[in-house]
Amino acid sequence: VKEEVEIQLKYEPYIEREKKLNERLKKLEDIPLDPNLDYDKIPGLTNEAKEKLKKFRPLTVGQAGRIDGITPATITAILAYLGKLD
Repeated sequence: VKEEVEIQLKYEPYIEREKKLNERLKKLEDIPLDPNLDYDKIPGLTNEAKEKLKKFRPLTVGQAGRIDGITPATITAILAYLGKLD
């Protein structure tokens, strides 16, 4: 039990940060994406993310977030590029 508590305390800040990011992404779910958005111009996207986004051409941030391999960091980079971050 002591070990479990130590592990929870150790990882709590990381878990909280992920929870906050996920809550924020839920609020951004319906932000539209231009189907012709040039993902190559967005700094910080991995080549894998660019390929998947170009292949699927999501119409909303929510759709983009549900593509396998698209991470919260990818979504954040897209939103920053679009000027949608607070």
